[in-house]
Amino acid sequence: MGFAPLPEVEAAAVPADGFLLDVREDDEWAAGHAEGALHIPMGQIVARFGELTEALDDGVRVHVVCRVGGRSAQVTQYLIAQGVDAVNVDGGMLAWQAAGRPLVSGQGSPADGAFVL
Repeated sequence: MGFAPLPEVEAAAVPADGFLLDVREDDEWAAGHAEGALHIPMGQIVARFGELTEALDDGVRVHVVCRVGGRSAQVTQYLIAQGVDAVNVDGGMLAWQAAGRPLVSGQGSPADGAFVL
């Protein structure tokens, strides 16, 4: 029995106006995250699923990200099983930062000190 490959996208290819779901823990988020991303830690996805679906417009693809791509791959699988158009961001926030994509710090303010934890 084979499984379909998990859809993935490079961090540099995520559209600037794309819907980004960050599933890292609170301390990782506070250190640095993509501006406009929705933050729901992986362990809270099931309980807060309604929050995600309320934030989505019909037909919008969810780009799921964590630190390196492992947790986000699991969440992506879950979301696909729920009928959500989801794709894993390959390499996670480390790849995001390496691609020169912008980061903001804890309260959402741009900061040169924002980093991926």
